[in-house]
Formats: sequence, structure tokens, C-alpha cells
Amino acid sequence: MLRPRARVPLGCTALVLFWLLAAGWLSAPLLDWAQRAPHSAAPVSYAARTTIVMLGSGTYYDDADRLVPKKDALARIATSAALYSACKRSGASCRVIVSGGNPQRHETSEADNYLPYLLQRQVPRADIVLENRSLNTYENARNVAAILQTAPYDSLILVTSAYQMPRALLDFHRFALTPEPVISNAREIRIGLLPRFENLVNADIALHELIGIAQFHVYRLLGWF
Repeated sequence: MLRPRARVPLGCTALVLFWLLAAGWLSAPLLDWAQRAPHSAAPVSYAARTTIVMLGSGTYYDDADRLVPKKDALARIATSAALYSACKRSGASCRVIVSGGNPQRHETSEADNYLPYLLQRQVPRADIVLENRSLNTYENARNVAAILQTAPYDSLILVTSAYQMPRALLDFHRFALTPEPVISNAREIRIGLLPRFENLVNADIALHELIGIAQFHVYRLLGWF
């Protein structure tokens, strides 16, 4: 940019890149790559002691200035509650671990904020464990692993969005946990000619997850994980 002749081509390249991301042509393959989460067509299996782990997805202040779960978090809450209900119908002993701290530094943690929504969906408080210290996916896995050391289980189910599942499984495997993945929701890109803010948001999420996966492997090679 210090060279006058380079400013125009660099500026044009930046504009083209921005349009490709915002219009969806570049953000779509990025999101597809991030959402290559494993899934099975077979029904979820419930053992005598089943633990459902739900990962947090942030909170925000709505128009009434109330701190509420983000859209992806609501999908995870609904999926976890449905799994719990099916688990109880199977006759198993079931519980839900909600893992999410306060990385956004709001008035309360994700786990504490999600609790009323699980209660509204008929998940008893006695069967809910709040893990409210994790600030990222690696800490989700580490802190849940610590809880499970003193709480026996026969079946472990992991609930999160499609884009986070690949990295979450890497982190949980790092702590010798092999949960059955259940995807709560997947994000979509709308491809067209006009730029869309949501496409940029999805591109940012996809890059965050892909960089996180690369970081995980680099840290493992360095012996940091």
C-alpha cells in the first residue's frame, strides 16, 4: 500500500474478496468445510446411565435489554431437551451437562443463562449440571472431563452445532472422551449477487473453526495440548 501503483490493484482485490464472501460464493465452501461434522443415520442409543453434554453458543441483549441465548444456543437447548426426554422414556438414568462460561463478559455465564430454558422444556433441575467456567471449546472438553471423573456414565452424547462439532470432537478425544455426536443445527449461506451481512457472519464463524482446528494440530505437535 506504500507504493502508489499497488494501491489500485490491491483495493480492487480487496473489494472482489469482500463481494465473494458477502455474496456467498466464497463463504459457502468455507462453511461447508467447517460443517463437515460426522453424523449417523442410526438413532441415538441410551445406556443405563446416559450423560448429554451441551456446549454453549453465546448470549446477547435483546430489544428489551434482556440477556438471552443466541439462536444457535436455542437450537442446542431444544435438541438437548429432546434427547433428555427420549432418554427418560427409554428407562435410563439421564442428565444434562451444560458447558459454557462467560467469554463475552456479560452479567451471567452461558450455562446459567440457559438453565431456565431447559427447565421450561421439562428437564428437572436435579438432572442438570452447570459447568460455567469454560471460555472456549478446549476448556469445555477439559472441564467436562473433570466432572465425568467423579460421575460414572455408560453413554456420552455431545450436542452442538454442525460447524463446531469437528473441533469439539478433537478436543473431547484429547481428554479420552468419545461422545456420540448429535448436531443441533447447521448454518446456511445464501448465494447471490447482492452482499449479505449474514454471509459475512457465517464466513467469520467458519474461519474461526478452521483456524481452531489447525491450531489444535499445531499445539499437539508442539506438545502444548
